[in-house]
Amino acid sequence: MSDQRPKPESRRNVLKYVGLLAGGAALPASLRAVGAQLGFSNRLGPGLSALPVDIAEATPLAATSLSPHRVALVKTTDRAAGVRQAIALLQPPSFSGKSVFIKPNYNTGDPAPASTDPVVLETLVQEIQGAGATSITVGDRSGMAATRAAMTQQRVFALAERHGFTPLVFDDLGRDDWQYFEAAGTNWSQGFAIARPVLNADAIVNVCCLKTHRFGGHFTLSLKNSIGMVARRVPGDGHDYMRELHRSANQRLMIAEVNRAYRPALVVIDGVDAFVGGGPEQGQRVQAGVVLASTDRIAIDAIGIALLRKLGTTPDVSGGSIWQQAQIRRAADLGLGATRPDQIDLVTADEASTQMADEIRQFLS
Repeated sequence: MSDQRPKPESRRNVLKYVGLLAGGAALPASLRAVGAQLGFSNRLGPGLSALPVDIAEATPLAATSLSPHRVALVKTTDRAAGVRQAIALLQPPSFSGKSVFIKPNYNTGDPAPASTDPVVLETLVQEIQGAGATSITVGDRSGMAATRAAMTQQRVFALAERHGFTPLVFDDLGRDDWQYFEAAGTNWSQGFAIARPVLNADAIVNVCCLKTHRFGGHFTLSLKNSIGMVARRVPGDGHDYMRELHRSANQRLMIAEVNRAYRPALVVIDGVDAFVGGGPEQGQRVQAGVVLASTDRIAIDAIGIALLRKLGTTPDVSGGSIWQQAQIRRAADLGLGATRPDQIDLVTADEASTQMADEIRQFLS
């Protein structure tokens, strides 16, 4: 099949065109935040128009008077209670009046920590609906399974019927449902494409597991979970983006680079159970007994790595400074969050959680 991708726009055009909306409606907050982060241009499909915006007026979605590197930590084996307590501790930006996209981890449909536990998803949906969101969409693209089968196995469609949110299988998206991003400034040879329904939401929630990754990622937390937003192939485009990623010596840098395309309103890591070896779909399982929440992907991933080190993990994850891990270092260089351990504000509400936080800090730096 020939490569029929749209021709790239110039780098300059990203200053004028950061998203696609019909009828000149206001840009959603998640796309307003994109312009302030992107160092490479958008690529638009044939026949698609773009809405000019002033990047100088863009406001970060996660703007708050609290520390931008705040990470809430709850020591618990109760996923529902842990998610609720972590969100209450974090005090993320309000979801009131917003369309929300939840990006879970359905690389396969295997039980947590391989994939997002149904209790975690249901609790998040209830919390976001209770906060006044106008709509919720839950979607993903699996890497090692058929996406619809994985989502069915983890009860996504049943939960959608019960709670009234929209389930979305990225495998079903058409050519015009993907937003291209340029290769310039990245290690992606032909750029990459992200599902438009994610970018079109007012708020994006990244829901992750705590685990290692034996296929080159080393660990799979919030930065790596964003890869599920990226197309394997776009209809009519012959390039296999996931094959390129997993065959590249720069895989971990490429993972971080995808995260420039959006800013999360909330990141949650279910660390009740963890893979400290193997992963992502199976591995050496331990009970870590923790739930984390943040708006900073680097900060929460650094805490996740420190937890894996505390539990005893692989040489790739345990060796050297956390801040020199390739995913973390590249993300920090791109300005996506915390750049050093003393910036992270670990927030707890009980003695057991505080003790765990103190133990984690020893591994953080």
